[in-house]
Amino acid sequence: MAETETENADNPPQKSRKPLILGAVLAALLGVVGFFAAYSGLIPGGRGGNAGDPAADFQNTAFLPLDPLVVSLGAGAESRHLRFSAQLELDAAHAAEVAHIKPRVLDVLNSYLRAIDLAELDDPGSLVKLRAQMLRRVQMVSGPGRVHDLLVTEFVFN
Repeated sequence: MAETETENADNPPQKSRKPLILGAVLAALLGVVGFFAAYSGLIPGGRGGNAGDPAADFQNTAFLPLDPLVVSLGAGAESRHLRFSAQLELDAAHAAEVAHIKPRVLDVLNSYLRAIDLAELDDPGSLVKLRAQMLRRVQMVSGPGRVHDLLVTEFVFN
């Protein structure tokens, strides 16, 4: 009898892994079902009306192309140029108003791009920062709520 107690002390009984495996499978299944329900629209996103409807958003959106800008960077023999073009994303209701002040928008963009240091442009992440700064300036010129985004279509050094 002493031998059986010693054997049981050395080899404790194995706990079943079935609950752990069953829990993992159930969690993965619920995750897949939840993703499908949210992705397909079965679960409302909490937004009312057509706020989440892409078709309704595109009907009210207009794009205003801006004339390309060529800005000289640096001085002397190392002079480089930046060719920049973009489009403004705005509400269709404000398209005519913003188109009317397009020369002012181009002026603020040209002034900003000329003031940028060449070292800033060498940074790979600089376009994101520049885009945010330019959008802020365009929004200030055009007025609140008119321009939603600045889409950079060309940003080329030579």
